[in-house]
Amino acid sequence: MSKTMNKLSENVLDKFSMDFLRNQVLKNAYGNTDTVIAKLDPRILLVWYVFFALVPWFVNNVPFLLGCFILVLITTALARVAGLVLFVFALGVFSQTGYLFVVSLLFGGDASTVLPLLILTLKVATVSLASITVFSGLDPDRLSNGLLWFGVPERLSFSISYAYRMLPMLMEEFQNVLLSYKLRGNPPSHDTLMGKIRYLIYQVKVIMQSFYPLMLNTAKRARTTVEALELRGYRNAASNKEVRKIMLSSLRVQYSDFMFIAISVLWVALSALVSTLI
Repeated sequence: MSKTMNKLSENVLDKFSMDFLRNQVLKNAYGNTDTVIAKLDPRILLVWYVFFALVPWFVNNVPFLLGCFILVLITTALARVAGLVLFVFALGVFSQTGYLFVVSLLFGGDASTVLPLLILTLKVATVSLASITVFSGLDPDRLSNGLLWFGVPERLSFSISYAYRMLPMLMEEFQNVLLSYKLRGNPPSHDTLMGKIRYLIYQVKVIMQSFYPLMLNTAKRARTTVEALELRGYRNAASNKEVRKIMLSSLRVQYSDFMFIAISVLWVALSALVSTLI
């Protein structure tokens, strides 16, 4: 029994290594360029996202919310979202709902609280999955161009795109800081189950201590990047109409975009129809 537990804990620790976390984050941000969602026009995706990010908050009908949730669940599957992102989503949404249900029972609630919590869960889950679908299917350039086409200020759209591009550098810097701590530290032995728990606590402490040097080193590298952009005339290019026209020339609404919108509208309409009949 102890050997089985030790083997299970070793597998869990191996799965949640730094390399695994980095690969999952980078896969979700850059590894979904060949999916059905990634081939859609960014303007269509942004309009679709605005609808599913706002409308569920103003509706309390369970069949309609359930229909919207099923739709965004299908689009999330089509976007091939990384497993770690889906795990964090499920842990955050459903653990929070369960926590509220337990608290309501402790303070005099009963089974009647299930329906309001179900409505809240469907709302949060729908909005969250819509966000995951869109932002895992848009690379930095397409996201920036889509925002720029809608009139978002150049610096804001570039900042969002630049934040995406900073992600690999941030993960690399984080791994370097962790390695430096490991070289100078003395981690506890993790041969037994209690040793593995102490080792996990030690890893959490190291991650917390790595936050400040991570931010400092990343800020230094970001400043170098900004200076290089300034030398290449970024400010003039951002305000030049000809440059903007060239940047947005790649945006085209195709047949697949019309099909995506038509299916989404039909699905939402059927959900609304079912909600009125029930």
